[in-house]
Amino acid sequence: MSHRRQSTRPPPPEVPAIPSPHHLPADDVLRALTTDAHGLSHAEIAARTRQYGRNVLPRPVPPGIAVIFLRQFLSPLIYILLAAALAALFLKEWTDAGFILAVLLVNAVIGTIQEFSAQRSAEALQNLVSTRVRVVREGDTYEIAAEELVPGDIVLLESGTRIPADMRLLEAHALEIDESLLTGESLPSSKNAEHPVAEETPLGDRRNMCFAGTHAIRGRGRGVVVATALGTELGLLAAALLQQPKARPPLMLRMDRFIHRIGLAVGAISGLMVLTAVVQGTSVAEMFFMAVALAVSAIPEGLPVAITVALTISMKRMVRENVIVRRLVAVESLGSCTLIASDKTGTLTVNQLTVRRAVLPGDTQIEITGEGMTPEGEVRGPEGRLDAAAQTVFERLARTAVLCNEGFLGHRDGQWSFHGDTVDVALLIMAHKIGINRQAMLAQLPQIAEIPFEPELRFAATLHQAGETRQVCVKGAAEALLGMCDRMATTAGETPLDAEAIERRVRDLAAEGYRVMAVATGEIASTTGPETGPGLEPEQAPALAREHLQGLTLLGLVCMIDPLRAETATAVRTCRDAGITVCMITGDHPVTAWAIGRELGLIDDPAEVVNGTDIARMELAGPAALDEATRRYRVFARVEPQQKLILVESLMRNGHFVAVTGDGANDAPALRAA
Repeated sequence: MSHRRQSTRPPPPEVPAIPSPHHLPADDVLRALTTDAHGLSHAEIAARTRQYGRNVLPRPVPPGIAVIFLRQFLSPLIYILLAAALAALFLKEWTDAGFILAVLLVNAVIGTIQEFSAQRSAEALQNLVSTRVRVVREGDTYEIAAEELVPGDIVLLESGTRIPADMRLLEAHALEIDESLLTGESLPSSKNAEHPVAEETPLGDRRNMCFAGTHAIRGRGRGVVVATALGTELGLLAAALLQQPKARPPLMLRMDRFIHRIGLAVGAISGLMVLTAVVQGTSVAEMFFMAVALAVSAIPEGLPVAITVALTISMKRMVRENVIVRRLVAVESLGSCTLIASDKTGTLTVNQLTVRRAVLPGDTQIEITGEGMTPEGEVRGPEGRLDAAAQTVFERLARTAVLCNEGFLGHRDGQWSFHGDTVDVALLIMAHKIGINRQAMLAQLPQIAEIPFEPELRFAATLHQAGETRQVCVKGAAEALLGMCDRMATTAGETPLDAEAIERRVRDLAAEGYRVMAVATGEIASTTGPETGPGLEPEQAPALAREHLQGLTLLGLVCMIDPLRAETATAVRTCRDAGITVCMITGDHPVTAWAIGRELGLIDDPAEVVNGTDIARMELAGPAALDEATRRYRVFARVEPQQKLILVESLMRNGHFVAVTGDGANDAPALRAA
C-alpha cells in the first residue's frame, strides 16, 4: 500500500485525533493534547482513562473446553456421519449407529485434549511479560504499569525501555530504538526530536517518533503519548487481524471436495436405485430404506478418527521440536505448503549485529566467524590464519575498539550476559575472540575523558592515560574519521593515509550489505586540565574536544551485519529438495536484503530485489502486474505490513499454498491470511 493511502486512515474513536503527529512541531502536539512538560494532573488522568480506556490491545476471549469440544464437530464429513447415525437410529440399526457415534466421540475427545493443552501453553507464554514505565505527572516522576498510560502522558525513556505507546519525542539524547518488530529494519533507528518529517514519511524514517512494542537500546529521551492501545501502529495491525478472516487450511479444502464428491456419487447411485426400483415396482418404503442403507455404508466413518490420530502424532513430534501447535489442522497445513514466505530479521537472521569482517589499510581482509551475542568463533586471514604482521595490526584495532566502548560483556554461571549499544557489544565480542578484554585494557589504560557518540557527530572518542602520555581512541563513520587521520597502519608499517582508497573500500563494503565503522588511534600532546587522570573529580578531569582529534592513525574498517542463523542455509536447501519454494519478504533496506538473499542463493543480481515503492506501483496497475512479479521474483525489501499481506494474497492467486514465518508484528496480517 502506498504511504499516502496508509496515512489517511482515520484513527479509532478511542484515540484523540492528532493528524500526523510526526509532521507537527512538538509544541503543537502538546497543545493539541492539552498537556505540557509537567505532565497531566491526576484528575485529568482519571478522566482520560474513562474516555480512552486502558492501554492494552484487545485479546480474543479464549474458548472454553466445551466450545473446543463442540468445534470438533464443525466439519462437512462429521455432518454426514451424524446424518448417517440418525438414519441408522431411524432404521433401528443400533450397532451401526452406536459405532458411528462412538467414533465421533473418540475423535472429538482426542482433538479437544490436544487443542486445549496447546491453548493453555500459548496463554502462559502471553502472560510472561509485564512492562513498567517512568512518567511525569504533576511535575513528579512515577513508575507505573504501561497499561495505565493515557494520551498526553509524558514518558521518560532510557536504554532498555520497551516503548509502551506511540509517542512524539520532545527530547532525544543519543537515542537509538530497535524497530525491527514493526518495520523489519535490522539496524537500530537513531532518533532526533527536532528532525523535520514530511507527512507521508514511512514508519521506519520517522526519526521524531517512537512506536509501541519497540525497544530503546541506547541513550535517553522524553516523549508525549499520542496514541494508546488500538490507536498505535501496533494496534492498527491488531485491528486489521480482528477484521480479517482466516484462510481455510488445505485439509479442510480437500475434505470439502472429498465430501462433495461422495455426496454427488451417493446421490447419483441412490437416484439410479430409485429409478430401478420404480421400474420394477418396488414399494416406496423399501426403496427409501435401501437408499439410506447405501448412504450409511458409503460414508467412511473411520476417516475422522484416523485423520485426528495422525495429526495428533504429528503434533507430538512438533512439541519435541519446541513448537506449539494450537489447532490440529495446522500440522497438515505446514505439510501442504508449496511456498514459504519468510521475514528476514530475527527469522532468517539472528537479529543481532555481528562483526563478520575487518579490512586493514592496504586491503588486508580478515574474516571473523561466529554469530550472535556469544564470543564463539575465530579470526582468519586470507589464507586461513593471520600472519604476524596482520595479527599485530588487528590486535591494535581490537584494543582501540574495546577502549572506545560503553558496552558490557560478561560471563557468569556458564552464561554470557551483555548490555549496551549493539555496535559496542559486537566490538567487544570481536575482541574477545582473540583474548582481548575491556576490563583488563582499562586497568592498563585508565579512561580520563570522552566524547560520547551523538548521531550528529557520527563518532565517539575516549582519552586514556598511557604512562606519561595520553592515548586517544576513536570509532565512527569512515567519513568522520578520515579528516582526523594523516597516517594508516598497514602490515608493512605506518604509511601516509590514502583517503580515496579507503572511501572506495567503504562504498564496496556498504554495497555488500555491511555496516562499516572505522577505528583510529593516536597520542595527543595535551588537553586542557591536569596532567594526571585516574581518580580525578569530574570538574578536575581533562577536557577532550573535536579539535584535539588530529594527526591520528587509521587502524582499519570493521564490517558488521545481522548474519544468517547457522541453520538457515540448510533449512532453505531442505525446502528446495522437498519441492518448496522460498522467498524473503522484509522491511529492511534493499542492499541488506540483497546481501542475505545472495548468501542464501535466492538471487544473483541486486536488480532482482523488489522494493515497497515498486509494489505500490504494481498495486495501482492491478493484480495482474503484482501476480507477474510474485511469479518471477523471490526477494522483496522495504515492504510495509499491509504490503506483506498483498504479496501473500498474490502468491495464493498464483496457486501456492503459502506458509508465512516471522517474529514481528509487521508479519501478523500476512500470517493470518496464509
